[in-house]
Amino acid sequence: MKVILLQDVKKQGKKDQIINVSDGYANNFLIKNGLAVPANENGKKNLQRELDIRAQKEEELIEQCEKIKKEIAALNITFKVKTGKNDQVFGTISSKQINEELKKKGYEIDKKKIMLDHPIDSLGSHNVKIELHKKVIAEIKVTLAK
Repeated sequence: MKVILLQDVKKQGKKDQIINVSDGYANNFLIKNGLAVPANENGKKNLQRELDIRAQKEEELIEQCEKIKKEIAALNITFKVKTGKNDQVFGTISSKQINEELKKKGYEIDKKKIMLDHPIDSLGSHNVKIELHKKVIAEIKVTLAK
């Protein structure tokens, strides 16, 4: 019997996959527990409709991220830091500090999405990448000043 999985099922398949299983397993376990639906015409139409809705929502999310990317690109975040001999900075600027500054400017971005290639521990400007979405990566300028 062919069924469409509504959730990931261990050793069977991933969500939205059409698999072929025995009639007893399909009726007594998968369908009964809400893990799958029969892969008839109605089930296939519902699956296609669901996939279309998800694709549309994904496109809208990408558009929102692109708008935020354009706004963030114009930002320049400046940190006042203490320096020692030869203008050496005490400590580093972390993604948490950058996240706090972005929150002050009105942007809710997870600090785990801020990608630091190297520690920010020298005076001057540094480019920092922020992953807003898998397909949208923004870049902001972080400046350290005395």
